[in-house]
Amino acid sequence: MDRNIFCTILFLSLQFVACNPDKNGLEDTHLGGCILRTPTGEIPTNIYHQTGIIQTDEFQPFTKKFIVCGITLIGRDDISDDFMQKVAETIKEIFSPNGENINKDLQEDLIRNMYKYRTVIPLFKGEDFDFTSSDEKLWDRTTRENSICDIIMEGVPGQVTEVVEHILHFVTDIGMHYTFPDEWGISKSSKLYELMQQAIDNQYYDVAQYSDINNDADRLRVLLQEYAYWIIYTSWDLREPYGPQEAEWFIMNSSELNDKLPQSYQLFQKIVPKVMVRPSKEMLESFIN
Repeated sequence: MDRNIFCTILFLSLQFVACNPDKNGLEDTHLGGCILRTPTGEIPTNIYHQTGIIQTDEFQPFTKKFIVCGITLIGRDDISDDFMQKVAETIKEIFSPNGENINKDLQEDLIRNMYKYRTVIPLFKGEDFDFTSSDEKLWDRTTRENSICDIIMEGVPGQVTEVVEHILHFVTDIGMHYTFPDEWGISKSSKLYELMQQAIDNQYYDVAQYSDINNDADRLRVLLQEYAYWIIYTSWDLREPYGPQEAEWFIMNSSELNDKLPQSYQLFQKIVPKVMVRPSKEMLESFIN
């Protein structure tokens, strides 16, 4: 099983822990099981501000947070401050307002939407973690009050991919979805969905392993978030140096993407360089060294 699918199953299992056994209580309030439908977050005056690490009981059972560019990272005491800071710095680089092709107005709209819809990324230590019964109740409240679509794990193989992939999941699920709904929306009416179907039909994207996700809305969101990630990650030419080499996606670099799925590459070129920057090699290598 590749890490994409492992992480998806792991996160969905955490969602299941938080659900009412008779009904998924997130269906009415969250799109695809994780994206808040109604904006409840506050937007600070300086949307690019970094808070640094703050001890908090706001996101129990997590004990600390770090807010950067509309994303709140949360961790328990076992998450190292160094790892949390590196993830925050990666987000900061991705949303550098000084990138060559950045449209600052569009980028600011995207960041504001991530604040508005309370984008929260939980950080976990390794692949083996659990919640006590009291933690489960606290986690339930945290998932209901925020947009939590995946997790980032510290100290796992493929650490660069682990970090970049899951940052992108949150950015596309929430920021891109609300800022560019026609192109990047988590919806069957979006251009992203149309192009995903094209990739599936041409056997460049194998979604068979996601068929075990029983909820249709959850499965649609997962399929689209993974496809959006693959388009961006491949267009940034990060797969060949950082992996994974084996996955449900059969395109390795931007040139191949442009050749085999030119409309998907054009979708990337139309919007992504206006709002995001590929993180630097130095930043990515810091997760390895």
